[in-house]
Amino acid sequence: MNNQDKKTMLDYIASCPAFIRDNVARSAELTQPLVDEFVSGGYQNIWIVACGSSANGALCARQFVRRCLGCEVKLVTPFQFVSSEHDFAPSDMVIVISQSGYSLNTLEAVRLIHEQGRRCIGLTGDTDSDLARACDVSANYGVGRETVAYVTRGVTTLALFFMLFAVETAAKLGRKTPEEVSALKQQLADAADCNDAMRKAAEAFLQEHYQGLSGMTNAYVCGVGANLGTAAEGALKFSETISIPTAAYEAEEYIHGPNIQLTPHYTVVLIDGGEGSARIHQLYEGTRIVTPNAYLLTTDPSYTGDNVLSLPCTLPDDMTPLCFLPFFQTVAYHLTEDLNRWIKHPLQRQMEKECAAKADGYVNSPFSEDTPGRVQ
Repeated sequence: MNNQDKKTMLDYIASCPAFIRDNVARSAELTQPLVDEFVSGGYQNIWIVACGSSANGALCARQFVRRCLGCEVKLVTPFQFVSSEHDFAPSDMVIVISQSGYSLNTLEAVRLIHEQGRRCIGLTGDTDSDLARACDVSANYGVGRETVAYVTRGVTTLALFFMLFAVETAAKLGRKTPEEVSALKQQLADAADCNDAMRKAAEAFLQEHYQGLSGMTNAYVCGVGANLGTAAEGALKFSETISIPTAAYEAEEYIHGPNIQLTPHYTVVLIDGGEGSARIHQLYEGTRIVTPNAYLLTTDPSYTGDNVLSLPCTLPDDMTPLCFLPFFQTVAYHLTEDLNRWIKHPLQRQMEKECAAKADGYVNSPFSEDTPGRVQ
C-alpha cells in the first residue's frame, strides 16, 4: 500500500456514522458474550479496567450504563488496578479493555484477576490477540480495523458498545420492556446522524475560528456527566496530536483552581450538558472575560453566539458523547496536519523503546502501524 492509499484519522472519523448504524443493527449479536456473562454470573456491579482512549470511551458510556442497568460502574486504569486498587467483590464483573489486544498493562491486569481465582472478561478489536486468548470471555466491540495510532473510531464504537450492552442486558433481565429497548436502540441509531452532523459542523467551525484555534498553546476541556468522558478524550487528542498541554476538568472543578492561571492566550472548550447546563453557560460567559478563545459546544438551539457551536440534536444527555466526540477529533486532525506536528521529538521515540507498552505480537497485529502514537 502506498502512502496515498493509507487511511488518515479523518477517514476513520467519517466512517463512524456507518459503524454506529451497523453496530446498533447487530446489537444482540455484538454484545452477547458480555450479556450472557453478566446474566449467568449474577453480577451486581461492573469494574472497567482501561487506559487512554479506551478509558475515555468507557467513561463516555458510564452514566448510561449506570442508569440503564441500575448498577455501579467503576473505572480504573490497569496500572492502578494492578499496583493498588483490585479489591473487587465476587459480585463485580471485571472487564479489561485493549483495542489492539496487546497492551502490556492490560495483560498484567488479566494475570492478577486470574491469580485471584476469578474469571476475566476482555474487550478488544482483535479476537486473535494476546488479550482475547488470555481471557475467559472475550468480545470484539465492533471497531473494525483502525491502524492510525490516534484512536477515533475506537473510542466512539467502544462507548456505543457499552450502551448497547446495557440495553441488551436490561432487556434480558426484564428491567426494560421491549418497547423501551426499541426506543433506546432507535435513539442510539439516530446518534449516527448527529455524529455526522458534528463532523461537518466542526470543519466549518474550525475555518470560522481558524486564527484562534490554530494558535492554541495550551487548553482546557470541561464537561460534566457523560461528557466528562468527551472532555477527557478531547484533551487527550489535543495533547497527543497537536502537541499542546491540554487538561480535562469537570466543569465546576475548572473554576476551583485551574482557572486562576488563565490569560488571554488560553483556550477553553466547555461542553454543555443536562442539569448543569445553566451553570456551564455561566462559566462560558465568565471565561470569555479573560480570553477570547473560549468555546461552547451545545445541543441547545436557543443558546447562540460567535464562539458557540450549536448542534441540532434531541438525544438524551447520556448519549451525547457519541455526538460531541467528532468535534475534538476533527479539529485535532486538521490542526496537526496544517501545523505539521505529526513528527514528535526524537527523544520521545527513544522513550517509547525504553518504556515498552505493547507485547511483541503487536508488531504483526491488525492495529499495528509505525507511527509515534499509541493505540490503547
